[in-house]
Amino acid sequence: MQNTSKEYDAIIAKCRALFVNKMSDYGSAWRILRLPSLTDQIFIKAQRIRSLQQNTVRKVDEGEVSEFIGIINYCLMALVQLEKGVVEQPDLNTEDAAQLYDQNIAITKQLMLDKNHDYGEAWRDMRVSSLTDLILQKLLRVKQIEDNAGKTIVSEGIDANYQDMINYAVFAMIHLGEAK
Repeated sequence: MQNTSKEYDAIIAKCRALFVNKMSDYGSAWRILRLPSLTDQIFIKAQRIRSLQQNTVRKVDEGEVSEFIGIINYCLMALVQLEKGVVEQPDLNTEDAAQLYDQNIAITKQLMLDKNHDYGEAWRDMRVSSLTDLILQKLLRVKQIEDNAGKTIVSEGIDANYQDMINYAVFAMIHLGEAK
């Protein structure tokens, strides 16, 4: 499992670098997005991955990896929105946003390590397409929870679903050889 931790960190370093660079370009404009908008952005990325996995013809020269990075970063934005709430104007500088990114990824990684221990790294025997389907399933769950005004009766909340999506996307990227 030590290898998984290092691979995870390598993937997140790539995602974080892109997040920080986009913060430099755009600021924290994403802070105005409501959770359903972020969920829809993640859904679009997951649907595109599934389409790429099913279709042999590609009309846009971007592969699955950039979409998985997008899923990870949008999920982290959603976790920040859950914690801080939506604002009317961008309110975070790059340093503060990166700190929130780091805090949320630390919690999410610990969840992965705990589940990885209990499940015996079963994800290593899964296909990338199955991880994509699990992300889509989690998205449908989140949409339902959002439609229920964030309330659940016996199920985990929205935050746990975003964290699982991050971890599934990291696993997919490890499978795709992006941890190097």
